[in-house]
Amino acid sequence: MTTIAFLGLGSMGSAMAGRLIDAGHDVVLWNRSPGAVDRLLERGGRRAASAAEALEADVSFSMLADDAAMTAVFTDEAVDRARDGIHVAMGSISPSLAEELDTRFGAVGARYVGAPVLGRPAVAAEGKLNILAAGPDEAVDTVAPLLDVLGVRTWRLGTRPAVANAVKAAVNYNIIHAMQAIGETVAMTERLGVDPGQFTRLLAETLFGGVVYTGYGRIIAERAYDPPGFHIALGRKDLDLAQQVAASVDVDPATLPALISVFDRALADPELKDLDWSAIAEVSRRRPS
Repeated sequence: MTTIAFLGLGSMGSAMAGRLIDAGHDVVLWNRSPGAVDRLLERGGRRAASAAEALEADVSFSMLADDAAMTAVFTDEAVDRARDGIHVAMGSISPSLAEELDTRFGAVGARYVGAPVLGRPAVAAEGKLNILAAGPDEAVDTVAPLLDVLGVRTWRLGTRPAVANAVKAAVNYNIIHAMQAIGETVAMTERLGVDPGQFTRLLAETLFGGVVYTGYGRIIAERAYDPPGFHIALGRKDLDLAQQVAASVDVDPATLPALISVFDRALADPELKDLDWSAIAEVSRRRPS
């Protein structure tokens, strides 16, 4: 049986690792704080003493928050232990870091796959993520049955792992536009006396069907931002990633500066900064002082 490791057990990683355990796989677990590992041990996982030990598995997955977390975990010592294995990086990191990790894993004989995901923790727990996968064809083929446990569809995006991260940044950029548009138009119609729930249902059930307008429309209408499924700070990070992707291909996004301003205002507001990223809608809803 292939040994699998999972590194990074936040709300997303725990849901994904739990699915692999429940599917009967031998899963070695590592997290910087041990509590998340403890909870999954009860379901049948095994603890790794270190990230380096976890990377000795035949196939390892990571779900870490950002570039800083990835850089801290994937030291030279840790990567060196991944010899002959496959690492699947599922967090939203920069394409430039993905390129670096691809080179570093390749240098020790390991294969690296970029596979960021679309979906919130509840979607991950149901195994209904959309997975954006790029990397060597043989490596992606090898991990495809495991990705099928985690997601409803795997979108194969070529052999360069960094492309998957660029596409994820572009997708999140679209989501941010949608949330900002919902927030602005809710603010307009709400001040005319229109119920925000009715207005967001109008959007979702006529011209703007899909999970973004349906899901975030409801959250914004009800101001159901806590507990957060995805923090505002992570959304601000994704704007930085989108900016990097755009610069790398010589695109000048006209709306990017405005969106950065909205996120920065939300992060500077003590009432908003720790909420779900869709709480950026409140920046538009508040009347100027």
